[in-house]
Amino acid sequence: MTGGEQRWRVPRRVPAGKLVLAGIVGAVGALVGTGPWQWGAAAAVVAGLVAWAARDLVAPVRLAADPDGVTVLTGIAHRHRLAWSQVERVRVDARRRSRLLEVDTGRQLYLFSRYDLDADLDEVAGTLERLRPGRS
Repeated sequence: MTGGEQRWRVPRRVPAGKLVLAGIVGAVGALVGTGPWQWGAAAAVVAGLVAWAARDLVAPVRLAADPDGVTVLTGIAHRHRLAWSQVERVRVDARRRSRLLEVDTGRQLYLFSRYDLDADLDEVAGTLERLRPGRS
């Protein structure tokens, strides 16, 4: 690997799946909905899924790193740059039913799942540690 930037993004199938699910919920809501509250609930779920998919399409790169630091996506589509000196720890937290990559600054904890990065989390953690100055 060279000293260039590494980027990890949401897999393309994830926003596609959310949009398909929104279509299914909308269709079921239109067919089954008999009252205003049912239509409203279906519309709210569809809107939420579409907004969630839009975030994946507008800001697909969740994590990027280079020898100078890491860039993480926060909120809807805000990118936050962290120098390596700000990063205290990078690790994979494996729980019974979940695995998350943690980028810990001591003040803020950034969490990424496999569905955020489209890569094996242990490999991502290893790549981050190799990019980090003074570590290899």
